[in-house]
Amino acid sequence: MSRTVYVNGQYLPEEQAMVSIFDRGFIFADGIYEVSAVINGKLVDVDAHLARLERSCAEIRLELPWTRAALIGIHHELMMRNKLTSGGVYLQVTRGAADRSFTFPASIAPTLVMFTQARTMTREVGRGYKLLSVPDLRWARRDIKSVGLLAQVLAKQAAAEAGCDEALMIEDGVITEGGSSTAWIVKGDTLISRPLSNDVLPGITRKAVLTYLAESGFRFEERTFTLDEALAADEVIITAATALVMPATEIDGQPIGGGQPGPVARRLRDIYFDLAETGGALG
Repeated sequence: MSRTVYVNGQYLPEEQAMVSIFDRGFIFADGIYEVSAVINGKLVDVDAHLARLERSCAEIRLELPWTRAALIGIHHELMMRNKLTSGGVYLQVTRGAADRSFTFPASIAPTLVMFTQARTMTREVGRGYKLLSVPDLRWARRDIKSVGLLAQVLAKQAAAEAGCDEALMIEDGVITEGGSSTAWIVKGDTLISRPLSNDVLPGITRKAVLTYLAESGFRFEERTFTLDEALAADEVIITAATALVMPATEIDGQPIGGGQPGPVARRLRDIYFDLAETGGALG
């Protein structure tokens, strides 16, 4: 059955959805995106995702003409029309369509595209993620959730071809983040993840985990860490809107801990699901 998608104010069958070949998202990757998870029919952490959308758009001087309430309304309408109870809602806004020119066109209307993707979101982690380390080839403003994702596409393709689930990006000897995720290591009762900066995306699931970490009996240390530290860690954890909280059991073919999903990752995933099923850890 065809999905209903949203394009510039219209709900359309996906086969009828079109944007201009002159759209700057297509020509220049001049746009921002977000993905919000849906678990048990609940839209998870959507306010936090839209706050990050607003920040990213402000950083590239793209003015949003839609209120946050209006965007949340479109999310819910798409979920209803597509009967989505588990998966995600993708949102992309670009500067709009105009004849090709590097400078910002005058009097241009942004393009807004949204669609749903159904996927199974359960508490089970299976064998956990296998990771492949790759060089981080991205631009200097990774804190902006740009639709320019070619480096991530190549990294995740390399991971897939190696039989892995995610790429682990490395720059100047330290891990920055996953191909589309935040990376953590665990030592004892302490979770470690690198500080937020222009070098990494401020993960929404990362933020959600941090809101309940202390109450869960875990501590947090914010610092960089190397690939060798990750290989020697008790556990490695990946967080993202689509993966949620996922244990990593292998990096470059080498097992992490005992090579099985660890207790910290399992506990944090359970807590996240408990919160997500009521609408998300961030409200």
